[in-house]
Amino acid sequence: MKHTLLTITLFIASFLQGQTPKFQGQPPVERVATESKPTQMQWKGDFTFTDSDVIFSNNFEGARLNGVLKNNDNTFTALITSENTPVNMSPWYSFKIWSAQEQSIELILTYQETAKHRYYPKLSKDGVNWSSLDSINYTEYEKGDADFGPGSLPVKIKMTLDIGPEVLWVSGQELETSTRVSSWADTLSANTFVQKTNIGKSEQGRDLNMLTIGDPASKNMLIVISRQHPPEVTGYLAMKAFVENLSSDTKLARKFRKKFTVYVVPLMNPDGVDNGHWRHNAGGIDLNRDWANFNQPETRAVKSFMESKIKDTKGKFYFGIDFHSTWDDIYYTVDPKLKGNMPNLVYDWLDELKKQIVGYDPNIKPNDQIEPTTVSRNYFFATYGAEALVFEIGDNTPRDFIKEKGKISANVLMKQMLKRFK
Repeated sequence: MKHTLLTITLFIASFLQGQTPKFQGQPPVERVATESKPTQMQWKGDFTFTDSDVIFSNNFEGARLNGVLKNNDNTFTALITSENTPVNMSPWYSFKIWSAQEQSIELILTYQETAKHRYYPKLSKDGVNWSSLDSINYTEYEKGDADFGPGSLPVKIKMTLDIGPEVLWVSGQELETSTRVSSWADTLSANTFVQKTNIGKSEQGRDLNMLTIGDPASKNMLIVISRQHPPEVTGYLAMKAFVENLSSDTKLARKFRKKFTVYVVPLMNPDGVDNGHWRHNAGGIDLNRDWANFNQPETRAVKSFMESKIKDTKGKFYFGIDFHSTWDDIYYTVDPKLKGNMPNLVYDWLDELKKQIVGYDPNIKPNDQIEPTTVSRNYFFATYGAEALVFEIGDNTPRDFIKEKGKISANVLMKQMLKRFK
């Protein structure tokens, strides 16, 4: 019954999406300098007021709150600013609120000049389980009239929140910090065929964890990465479902692991995530612009790892996927006229996905400009011949759909790769 309801929901969503313009994707990526730049660390602690018992806090991993002003007895204004500029329009915020007495307050979120509000507020009582703010308690101001992108966003928003002695967490998306990601990786590595290792350190010394799913000596390899950009939690959630299915105990997954080994970096940018950055790592750089220069330790670690696996196994990377989030679901692929180690794998995979998920029409944007590599997809394809893509999930894509799509995507990929590999 649950699967049937999900199918109906997807069909209706697809039908409704068909009545509005489809997201056309981002413009071509330009090569930029990726040498480290200064970033501004946010002050961490509790924000208190002499004439109020309301307390705000950003003293935890993943927090972003740069200042709070008390307007009157029950209205507050929060300021959210980025780690440096220029920066992508993805203003991340996350903080806690509580008070001695139960009360209702109004909170206005404001941003630095030229920035706008992007992520719809999520609320939690424990920092783990989240729900969206009720729309009756949400007001947008100076909203753009575009269908997608910065032109669709409001300049600021107001929330009505019920608070009290119990801590209320408010966040742009679910909190998936380096601690939580590492814990998930530990759970997965309880399987005898999964190993968790460290392939390097971030700019600030955090571990860059790698999951090896299958035989480390295998010549037939896949590479999976996620979370180059800190706020892109929906992409991470899709990656989790995808990887969990590759690691499952199904007959298909067991057969697949006998032929192929999957290497996963679930958190490419732990510094950015734990510091609540909008886009960049601790070096102030968009990691997904550093796959030609390799100036940042995070991209260098993956590069070195892939080079060592090729040297040690004399094998091939047949597939590479990078999970992200954007305005709406979209697949950034390599143009099918360019052939890698398994020609047409990605397009046959997406065709089959369309058949497997009733009412789903994958939004695909091919690219034939592979050099300079600049982004991970281009690097995987140009350097190793891996059939590669960027798998983007919409900011507001329903979480059940994300999980289902990640699971089905893994199943279809395994079948397609096994069919080609006799």
